[in-house]
Amino acid sequence: MNYDEHLSILVDAAFKEDVGDGDHSTLSCISADAKGKAILKIKQDGILAGVDVAKKIFLIKEPSSKFTLFKKDGDQMKFGESAFEVEASVYTILQSERLVLNCMQRMSGIATLTHQYADKIKDYKTKILDTRKTTPNFRLLEKEAVKIGGGMNHRFGLYDMIMLKDNHIDYCGGMEKAINKAYDYVQTKKPGLKIEVETRSIDDVKKVIAVGKVDRIMLDNFSPEQITEALKIINNKYETEASGGINLENIIAYAKTGVDYISIGALIHQAKSLDLSLKAVLM
Repeated sequence: MNYDEHLSILVDAAFKEDVGDGDHSTLSCISADAKGKAILKIKQDGILAGVDVAKKIFLIKEPSSKFTLFKKDGDQMKFGESAFEVEASVYTILQSERLVLNCMQRMSGIATLTHQYADKIKDYKTKILDTRKTTPNFRLLEKEAVKIGGGMNHRFGLYDMIMLKDNHIDYCGGMEKAINKAYDYVQTKKPGLKIEVETRSIDDVKKVIAVGKVDRIMLDNFSPEQITEALKIINNKYETEASGGINLENIIAYAKTGVDYISIGALIHQAKSLDLSLKAVLM
């Protein structure tokens, strides 16, 4: 399923959840043939995200909607600016309003926080990754917001990469056994699927190097000093990812190690929605 197909399913489910058997507030006082115009007002500084999503929501609801952009996804936004204007039936505008705002406010908050992290380490080779710590059924747009903010997406779900975490390793009976089983699985059932393994100590790193057969090594809850030591052992043979306990205050110390990626769940689960509003323009 591609992005547009996934988004259409998300939007359809959201409308069904919100409209139910009818938007009775609108039905009770607005003529069915009424046309309207509305403008998206920015009420908080940050990074704008979700404009393309808003456009698609209106076009899904009413293909003849007219959408005029003033700003695009990824732009810096300031209080008092406008992001877009839409012309459509009043029914479409009122029924789409909350869905558009919920998506854009959430996405803009994530993009803004991601930008803060990415900007901190812009002078280093290390890239910022998100995680699967997302809101059920909203992952598509949360991960899109990370990209808009300057980060990169880790695996989207359980299906597009093998990640052997601590529980997999413990349940399987050890690091070596888990790696070998995963490697054999990929060769016979999912050729090309990448394998990442989580390590919790320098000894774990040495075990992975001895076995091989992986694409990336996660260094979980390592200090910058421990990561530096681990990178010497890995010697550029595998991609590397730092994770756990990394924040805006210490991220530069981690980037200085030369690790390839830093994954941060807080990009999504700690982001605060930004304030936006959709206001009617009287015609």
